[in-house]
Amino acid sequence: MFISSAFAQTAPAAAGGTDMMSSLGSMLPLVLMFVVLYFVMIRPQMKRQKEARAMLEALAKGDEVATAGGVLGKITQLGDQYLTLEVARGVEVQVQRSAVVQVLPKGVVK
Repeated sequence: MFISSAFAQTAPAAAGGTDMMSSLGSMLPLVLMFVVLYFVMIRPQMKRQKEARAMLEALAKGDEVATAGGVLGKITQLGDQYLTLEVARGVEVQVQRSAVVQVLPKGVVK
């Protein structure tokens, strides 16, 4: 009384090429998501890393910089891995080169 009768329906016969097209059609959204992910996230991140690497390689004695910890100073000595910052008159701090996040305009640090 409450249950209706179910009628079976036969599926049409699949043609030879439609099976391949359906598998490609199901892969298309995944490929499109990867392409969008590449252009929105991966490519800009690689560009920022390249710019940061170039900035660290271009550091020179006398540059005024800001570190990741917020310390501002003037570079007095440069090494391969470390550099020495003068944070106040007569006060020098040795930091890792990778801690430098920004090169400041001349005259900011006094």
